[in-house]
Amino acid sequence: MVEFKNVSMSYNKGHDVLRDLSFKLDTGSMHFLTGPSGAGKTSLLKLLYLAHRPKSGEIIMFGRDVAKSLREDLPKLRRRIGVVFQDFRLLDHMSAVDNVALPLKIAGGSGSQINEHVEELLSWVGLEQRMQAFPSELSGGEKQRVAIARAVIRRPDILLADEPTGNVDPEMAERLMYLFVELNKLGTTIVIATHDNKLVEKIGAPQLHLEAGKLTHLSGTKSVENIERAQGGIKV
Repeated sequence: MVEFKNVSMSYNKGHDVLRDLSFKLDTGSMHFLTGPSGAGKTSLLKLLYLAHRPKSGEIIMFGRDVAKSLREDLPKLRRRIGVVFQDFRLLDHMSAVDNVALPLKIAGGSGSQINEHVEELLSWVGLEQRMQAFPSELSGGEKQRVAIARAVIRRPDILLADEPTGNVDPEMAERLMYLFVELNKLGTTIVIATHDNKLVEKIGAPQLHLEAGKLTHLSGTKSVENIERAQGGIKV
């Protein structure tokens, strides 16, 4: 699904924030992206969701070098990628249900199917009483859950999440991780940036570990089934 070949990245011709990264992510794999603050985790996610081009190297996604793709081709590629941002990026003039429904509406889904699917997902993340609330009326944790629901609603080929459990309590964090695991079972390739070492240990998925812009550790791949057997499942 993804291959980096000697990829480096910088901002505005400054020093490299990522240096000579080479790794592969198999289709249907699930990885945690770990490392201290400033290690380059968010920058790596920007490359993966095609918001930034590398300074050098190749990024192979969907069978093509996306680093060299034409600008007009990028929106079509991005529609295959779901992203959970740290700052949520919800549309303030839309309710929670409309924010989550937006990717389906853009894809041309029918009204009744959209409403049923969106309401079911929002209920699952504990927002059945907040569907018509606007972002200004939601807490940080509620905004996070809306953002996650929006990112997964279309079952993207790749899901990228930047600290997706940072604004919720431990019980909801496990519930959201269960959602990611279930999505991964359906074939979505998932990369989750996190500082939550306890959650990383509990799930047991492989890690991409960054230190000062360099990849220092890429652990081996485990299947979700093996993760669940080893950990006794995720409680919800």
